[in-house]
Formats: sequence, structure tokens, C-alpha cells
Amino acid sequence: MAADIAGSVDLPVLTRPAHAEIVDYKKAGPAERTYPQGAVSRIGGRLRLESSVQAEGELITLTYELPRGHDPVVALNEVRRVLHKQSAIPLSWCEGRDCGSSNVIANTIFGKSQLYGPDEQQAYLLLRLAPPHDDTLLALYAITRGNRKAYLHVEQLEASTSLGTLVASPATLLRQLRQDGELHLPALADTPDGIWLDLIAQCLNLDAGARVIIGGQQAGEWEKALLARRIRAARLEVDPGREPGLYLQP
Repeated sequence: MAADIAGSVDLPVLTRPAHAEIVDYKKAGPAERTYPQGAVSRIGGRLRLESSVQAEGELITLTYELPRGHDPVVALNEVRRVLHKQSAIPLSWCEGRDCGSSNVIANTIFGKSQLYGPDEQQAYLLLRLAPPHDDTLLALYAITRGNRKAYLHVEQLEASTSLGTLVASPATLLRQLRQDGELHLPALADTPDGIWLDLIAQCLNLDAGARVIIGGQQAGEWEKALLARRIRAARLEVDPGREPGLYLQP
């Protein structure tokens, strides 16, 4: 059995990675967090973020150590797939050097030098949970250090006020669509709105060869709206019987 530190527990929304043990656990209470959306760096001593999500609320942090030879990036992706099927919204997802500096992420974003490792051995994921928990953020960071120790760090922040409208970058949505072949988006259950419509159109424009099926009862309305955004009709099909989302055509 895992030799967890005293008083630690798994988060209800997560499934523990196989054979992992909790080596750090904190209920921080009210806290402020800034989570990056895009590569992280430090220039001239100042933190540089392409964009970010800022929130304040009840914070729980925990760190899993995985057995030698187990890849924490794989563990992060397993968590991502499960939460994606539960319609959690991906706000940022990167792997390797695309995430930026591991040193800055470990020490400045998460405040844990234990998480510092080679830039090419990291992955980062920021999610917004699905309703009715949509004012909760979940941040995950996977790293294999130079000494081969592997960690998956998790932070859950339950915001004290509404998070309002948060969207991912088009590149994050496209990455998830390519990886899983489907992209669950609660926004597609409603009539098209400007923010998500623009975002989905930008996502599809990043890969002009991708053809998708639009799922959900409002699929026809979304198809019309995307055609108005100059997405070619040959790239779109509708299937109102599917869950709201985008599905890659074979």
C-alpha cells in the first residue's frame, strides 16, 4: 500500500496514479493563485506569462511520487481523459519545452523546488470543472527530475467568487481534439455565442484539413454559425444525437 503522509487524502475528482504515494499535502485555506495559459519564462528578473487565470478561494495541494520507471506525463494524460469525458473545460495544456521554464513553473507558480526538472520532461494542465462545480480550477504538473524521481503535483482551487467566462487558447483545443479525436464542450449545448464561436473557428483554422462532426441538439445552429465564419461546408457534419462537442471525422 502507498505510504502516504499522515492526514493526506486523494481529491474526489481524481483517480490516484498506479502505485503512487502522496508525499506532500496541504489544505491552504483562502489563497490567491495565478495559473499560466501558455509558456512561462522569466526575463530581466520578471515573470512573463503569455496569459493567465487568476482566482482566489479554498486551495488544496497534493504531490504524488510515482515509482521509478512510471511516467508522470502519462499519469497526467489519464486524468485529463477522465475529466474530459466529464466535460471539464481545458484552459491550458502543454508538454515539454512548449510549457516554458520548469524552474519558473516549479518555484514561482507552485512554490515547490521539488518539482524542478528538465524542461523536456514536463507537462502542465489547467482545467475548469464541469457544472455544478464550474467555479473550481484544477491544475496539474508532471515532472521527471534529473535524479529520475517522478512527481505529479495537483492543485484544486474552489473560487470564492464566480470565475465568469474563461476560455482556452485555440491551440489547446486543437491539441485535445487531435489527441482524443473528440472535444467535449458544454458551450455547444447552447446557441452559438461570440466568444466560443470565435474560439472554435480559430481552432479549426489552425488545421485546415481537419473535418469534424458537431454534436448536440444545437449542432445545426453551430454549423450555420461556423459557415458564416468561413469554415468550409465540406469540413462540417452535424449529429444532434451525440453529446455536445466536436468529433474528428475518420
